[in-house]
Amino acid sequence: MNSIHITSYKSPAGELILGSFDNQICLCDWKYRKMRASIDERIRKGLDAEFIEGETEVVKETIRQLEAYFEGELTQFDIPLLPVGTDFQKEVWKKLTEIPFGETRSYLQLSKDLGNPDAIRAVASANGANAISILIPCHRIIGSDGSLVGYAGGLDAKKRLLKLEKAEIQTDKAQLKFF
Repeated sequence: MNSIHITSYKSPAGELILGSFDNQICLCDWKYRKMRASIDERIRKGLDAEFIEGETEVVKETIRQLEAYFEGELTQFDIPLLPVGTDFQKEVWKKLTEIPFGETRSYLQLSKDLGNPDAIRAVASANGANAISILIPCHRIIGSDGSLVGYAGGLDAKKRLLKLEKAEIQTDKAQLKFF
């Protein structure tokens, strides 16, 4: 049976579960999120693997880079990722990785960037299904009015991440600084 090696990491923004499969990160997610069981099942089925406790080299490197990020020393991650989901979800997650450190986009802007402005709900759903938080920066997605809407790690964690990045809130109507 294939194995996904998992370990917990207590970040300054909340506790994460990190998982690796075949020397790639397939999980960097909030331990206490609402969709924990369904996310874990999707990854297990998608990789035809079981979770086992254990730290791998790629997990150790991910922790090192996350610590540098939280210290304000790293703005771009260099970790091999293995997102598990539908083709559409993977397309949304790839587009999320293109949002620069310190910037935000609305769900509408992200939908437009994907070439389908009518797909706002599907984009929001894919964003919520992201199991590789922070590395795939779904925290950089906000409401069209600049509000901090939904986040698997909770709005306090989202606010903390955006503040760490000194994010500029780009709305469809205005640009605000988040300091």
